[in-house]
Amino acid sequence: MDLGLKGKVVLVAAASKGLGRAMAEEFAREGAKVAMCSREQDAIRAAASEIAKATGAETIPIVADLSSAKGCETFVSSALEKLGRIDVLVVNAGGPPPGRFEELTEETWDKAYQLTLQSAVRLTRLALPELKKTKGNILYSTSTSVRQPTQYLNLILSNALRAAVHGMLKTLSKDLAKDGIRVNAIQPGRIKTDRIVQLDTDTAKRTGKSLEEVQKEWETSGVIPLGRYGDPKEFAAAAVFLASERASYITGVSLQVDGGMLQAMF
Repeated sequence: MDLGLKGKVVLVAAASKGLGRAMAEEFAREGAKVAMCSREQDAIRAAASEIAKATGAETIPIVADLSSAKGCETFVSSALEKLGRIDVLVVNAGGPPPGRFEELTEETWDKAYQLTLQSAVRLTRLALPELKKTKGNILYSTSTSVRQPTQYLNLILSNALRAAVHGMLKTLSKDLAKDGIRVNAIQPGRIKTDRIVQLDTDTAKRTGKSLEEVQKEWETSGVIPLGRYGDPKEFAAAAVFLASERASYITGVSLQVDGGMLQAMF
């Protein structure tokens, strides 16, 4: 299926590894030009080079710390300078640290706020003038925990702040429809990434279990009906579809990619 992404310019935030990298590579395989950022110079250059070599697509590595206003500005302005337009903005960021409410300081809350919510606000604001020209679209990568936060009692930072992102995107989806801009979100469940290993390791420490026991419990307890963790490529395929011309009548949607784990009807 031709997704209509060939030659489009896509910005993928936090793309040196994990879900960000998987999405960047999938867009590249569809023929898009991909600008991708990370705060780690060596990591983002290596990821961009490997994706370009594997797909033949043009990839632009940009060093930017999205937890700051300057970093967000650097990412968008550098991408525009090198690629000249924006057709798709993928807002993604590393998840805030795990912890129960009583364990988290005000400083920790502020850092999570800057990275999880403010990066979404800033990147959207910066890219919006260009997206209006191209009638492009925005995709926010978040988490299924915004619909069922009690699955993760030690992820209150993520649960609280990603919910705010969803409130913003739902409002924007209606407000920007008149400009031909679609706004959606994609919610990963248990996808095999370093982030999930971090969370499973935290659970292991809290429960006195091994990492292997924690992972096996997720896969065999029935919590994930498909009985396994997802592959980043599976998540990326769904993300790229939502951002493509084939999804031209879809806006304001939050799509979970979780093997059936989410139990909520809506």
